[in-house]
Amino acid sequence: MKNKETPQPVTTERLKASLRGEIQLPGDKSISHRSFILSALAVGTSKIHGLLEGEDVLATGKAMQAMGAQTVRQADGTWEVTGRGVSGLTSPDEALDFGNSGTGIRLTLGAMTGCPVTAKCVGDESLSRRPMGRVTEPLEQMGAVFEFHGVARGQLPLTLTSPQRALPIDYVLPVASAQVKSCILLAGLGAPGITAVTEKQSTRDHTERMLTLFGAKISSTPEGKGLVKGRRIELTGETELLATTINVPGDPSSAAFPMVAGLLSDGAEIRLNNVMVNPYRSGLWDCLKEMGGKIEEVNMRDAAGEKVVDYIVKGSELIGIDVPPERAPDMIDEFPILAMAAACARGTTHLHGLAELRVKESDRLAAIADGLKLCGVTVTDGEDDLVIEGCDGPVPGLQDNVPITTHLDHRIAMSFLVLGLNSEKPIRIDDSRMIATSFPNFFELMGTLGAKFIS
Repeated sequence: MKNKETPQPVTTERLKASLRGEIQLPGDKSISHRSFILSALAVGTSKIHGLLEGEDVLATGKAMQAMGAQTVRQADGTWEVTGRGVSGLTSPDEALDFGNSGTGIRLTLGAMTGCPVTAKCVGDESLSRRPMGRVTEPLEQMGAVFEFHGVARGQLPLTLTSPQRALPIDYVLPVASAQVKSCILLAGLGAPGITAVTEKQSTRDHTERMLTLFGAKISSTPEGKGLVKGRRIELTGETELLATTINVPGDPSSAAFPMVAGLLSDGAEIRLNNVMVNPYRSGLWDCLKEMGGKIEEVNMRDAAGEKVVDYIVKGSELIGIDVPPERAPDMIDEFPILAMAAACARGTTHLHGLAELRVKESDRLAAIADGLKLCGVTVTDGEDDLVIEGCDGPVPGLQDNVPITTHLDHRIAMSFLVLGLNSEKPIRIDDSRMIATSFPNFFELMGTLGAKFIS
């Protein structure tokens, strides 16, 4: 058994045959986090089918259990969560460890602010460098008190002392962020009256959809004009949530990796089943179709308040495109894999609006640019944009056998492994351990389609 603390480099073998097959995608990470949190705040026992059992999501589940919710995994993979009710979470006996999960910590801070708790929160080295100020500032307006123990204010580790009763606020998001919006709404569950959030540019609405599923009183109205449209969301607090059954749809962010692999494989035909489609997470599909990707949606249905489809993907000749900045919030996690598609396309691709990538699990903009350059791709990177000169086919690959530095970022790791399937020379990444945080069966499913990796 490999030591979890020892880096695990992996090399991708270039495909010798077209990708073929059919796979079922793991549950969506965003829905899975919210399933644990909302079930913990509901009255009764919720059942969660298809939960993503990655390290990030399980850390959120452990946090809910530490604060009084009962979480049990049944033999068939169903999770049952018996909640404490709105404002019912209690102070944990020990620090809550969120590992690498930015979504887990930010959403849980909101949930805790609506409950009278005191808790210390910690994370791994990567998470401890990421900014928390964007959520702690509105939560302080709601009555939360934060003590920061790290090297800088606004970073982990921290201790939260919640108010006895949260205050409702009317907050305008300074940046487009579904995490900040969700954090405030979760805190608002424990506040009297109406908590309102206005976003100048609409972001993914999983929290609003799932709150409705649990019986919350919530409304959303459009705001703004032109290409960039926002919304105003109003939540009536101190209304009990009722336990429900959740069927977690497949994660579109995970589907992006086999999808791009299929598009780049000459003669490929693969089917990706049970993938969620959400209008605020459609940016990658829009880009890939504009690039000439052959992607067909079939068998549309509903799950967890979301639309779900199966994708049929065929090998395609892609062309470079210009991606406008207003599309960025709808695909912020998919830029790394889109960059791999652009590297193999014909012509130039210009990606705009990438500033948020610099404060993800790593500086993703720099990681993408540096990695592609190592693979022989011509790249120009700015503060918030990236220009990629496509190779019109396979990229040259690593010239000096120096591995790609992943910076412990799961999406950087998986993106370059996919690129290696369409590379003249092998592509090796320095570590693959972190892939388990979001896509624990990545290697198994990609292998089912015909991809080969060497440890």
